[in-house]
Amino acid sequence: MGETDPHIHVEQKVMRAGAAYRNLIASSSGRAPDAPDVVTTGCGLRVPYAMTATRPESVTCLACREHAHREYLRYAEQVERLSRMPGSPVTGDQGAEAARWARDFAKRFSSA
Repeated sequence: MGETDPHIHVEQKVMRAGAAYRNLIASSSGRAPDAPDVVTTGCGLRVPYAMTATRPESVTCLACREHAHREYLRYAEQVERLSRMPGSPVTGDQGAEAARWARDFAKRFSSA
């Protein structure tokens, strides 16, 4: 962990990062998970959790921005594919909306 690294990173598991995910876990289980002290980032470094962000505009590490861009595009493809499967709890329209949101978010990571 580099104490002199001035960059803001994203967590390696970007879809599980941030308050929204912790709130989902808390509402599902009735227990709020603690934020970790140190996390692995999209660029492979281990940094203090405080040096990460979920907002694309806050992330200054280029490798992390590229990682998040790819992960959100991957999520968009998955949700579209799963929403088209028979018996899916998500309708095709809901899947398309979620995919559109993920692609828009990915685009925010790609433009700096």
